[in-house]
Amino acid sequence: MIRFENTLFLWGLTAIPFMVLLFIFILQWKKRTAARIGDPRLVSQLIKNYSPRLFALKFLLLVLAFVAIVTGAANFQQPGSVQNTNRKGVDVMLVLDVSKSMLAQDIKPSRLERSKQLLTKLMDKLQNDRIGMVLFAGRAYLQMPLTTDHSAARMYVQDASPDAVPTQGTVIAEALRMANTSFNSKERKYKSIVLISDGEDHDPDALKVAKELAGQGVMINTVGIGSPDGSPIVDPVTHELKKDENGQTVISKLNEAELQQLSDATNGIYLRLDNMDDALITLSQQLDGIEKRSLTDAEYIDYKSYFQVFLAVALLMLVAEFFIPERKMKLA
Repeated sequence: MIRFENTLFLWGLTAIPFMVLLFIFILQWKKRTAARIGDPRLVSQLIKNYSPRLFALKFLLLVLAFVAIVTGAANFQQPGSVQNTNRKGVDVMLVLDVSKSMLAQDIKPSRLERSKQLLTKLMDKLQNDRIGMVLFAGRAYLQMPLTTDHSAARMYVQDASPDAVPTQGTVIAEALRMANTSFNSKERKYKSIVLISDGEDHDPDALKVAKELAGQGVMINTVGIGSPDGSPIVDPVTHELKKDENGQTVISKLNEAELQQLSDATNGIYLRLDNMDDALITLSQQLDGIEKRSLTDAEYIDYKSYFQVFLAVALLMLVAEFFIPERKMKLA
């Protein structure tokens, strides 16, 4: 299918109505100027060689040149050769907790950074799988739908932070529902969610949602990050310890019980992220144990760009507009 590589530039087309308004304003200004002269005969004599049609043609060429430049900047493309690639894999949604409790440093350098390291290394072991990502705190956001583009997935993992979800809290149920919407609802297997969280705030709906997903063939594997003893949270802006409404230092503790319940309800596994290598081996073996299907992806290997054509057309129109006069051309 056709596409534009840089769709943001297409917003430039919204300037066309303003260009039309400017053209109408100039026409009205010309009429008002002619009226100020007073004598209609004199005005008619002065502008007898002026051609409104040529003036309109010059404007039309300018608008068309502008459209061609914008389209060229957006880089109109058509697909080139198509190659079918066969792979065997599962669909894996990565669900990452980015609430401020994940900034606790009982796991160095922090719970969040350690989680991101795990996900980056895990993706290296999921070469044949489609990967998607959901970030959550007080709300859940789909950061990336299922894709085989692992380089893009790594970029989203690296950028994950509490700033991505300004509302604080831990809505695990909402995050699980959102991750499930990315799966093919007609299939009852080959689907897994990897949930990484400290589970600090109890979500009463999470277990209910997990059981619903289990009925749809979704396996939830949970990774607990943090320590049961807990740790204070350092505010990244003020660098001070987070305190509650009574002025007491907040201690964030790992809630293993809830995460364990979610994995048990879906025949998944729960593990605490203490040793990175052990966690990677356990998770990758668990995902490899899911029955894999043979998938065929039709991928466009190359897109043909046509920005040069549009820019050339724009140049021709600008040159033509420059040489077309507003006065009537006299024939010899």
